[in-house]
Amino acid sequence: MSINQPTQLTQKAVPGAASNAITISPRARRLIRLLARLVNPLVLAVAGRRRMPIVGILHHRGRRSGRAYATPLGMRPLGDGFVVPRTFGEHSAWYHNVRAAGGAMVTWGGADHSLFQPQLVDAATAMPAFPRYERRLLGLLGIDEFVLLHRAPAGWHPSATAVPSAGGR
Repeated sequence: MSINQPTQLTQKAVPGAASNAITISPRARRLIRLLARLVNPLVLAVAGRRRMPIVGILHHRGRRSGRAYATPLGMRPLGDGFVVPRTFGEHSAWYHNVRAAGGAMVTWGGADHSLFQPQLVDAATAMPAFPRYERRLLGLLGIDEFVLLHRAPAGWHPSATAVPSAGGR
């Protein structure tokens, strides 16, 4: 299979049927949210910079609130776009927001990238974008679903996509 032709996921790509999600209890989920509120501002200070290729910043808007968010995520360039692991499966708010908007803005490698057409892809398609140590970690965690976002044509911006800002989550 070519890297330029993503492999579509089969039946398990349907919301609610993901097998790759890290399963955690409601109590653990609350703890993770609390920690994210504390840690994410620190991560945002270094994410997306040229010398920080591990973490980028996904700029998106809440699908219901319209609030602008900046979410630090592990991501890598792949083909004509970027690939992001769906660590918590379909439960991630960023995933629902990007899907609803049809795209987002990513800050990675010191530059902003407009991306659109979010597409679920499998590990065979996404793993070549990651270095060996990250592939091993993703495999150990059981992460086998990824979101591939393609580079948008110049001037393309969905109305719901956030403009990069210093705030957000």
